[in-house]
Amino acid sequence: MTLHLEIVTPERLAFEGDVDEVIVPGSEGEMGILPHHAPLISLLGQGVLRVKRSGEEEEFAIFGGFIQVRPDRVVVLAETADMASEIDVERAERARREAERALEGGFVEPADLASARAALQRALIRLRVAERGPRGTARGEHEAVRLHTSRPPHHNEPPDE
Repeated sequence: MTLHLEIVTPERLAFEGDVDEVIVPGSEGEMGILPHHAPLISLLGQGVLRVKRSGEEEEFAIFGGFIQVRPDRVVVLAETADMASEIDVERAERARREAERALEGGFVEPADLASARAALQRALIRLRVAERGPRGTARGEHEAVRLHTSRPPHHNEPPDE
């Protein structure tokens, strides 16, 4: 059995189809949804929404909204939902650099700091989704993006290879 999934934003229907599993960034952490899931309504956080179907995986950068789950249907109402193939990597990289510069510059108002942090997180999520592309595999042309977005090693940890 499959689930019918709809991912809707204020601007468009970002995705509609039958899937085997949906993993969403909930407001309290990731949630995995399989067919026959108990009915649920929840807030979405920001992060990566993963759709699994026929052995393949597709990812979306999701930012806020709600999810409604029924045993045979999932509706995601998101503020934005960007499929990996739709993400402009150069634009996301520029947004990341601008947010980092803003964070380094210091702030007078706490709202400005929160805004810069949110912009940085959005850019990093978009870059992560774009990097992995379809089926969750890294795309060679975006290898440099992975290097820029991976977290720095803790002083007691060896660097990632």
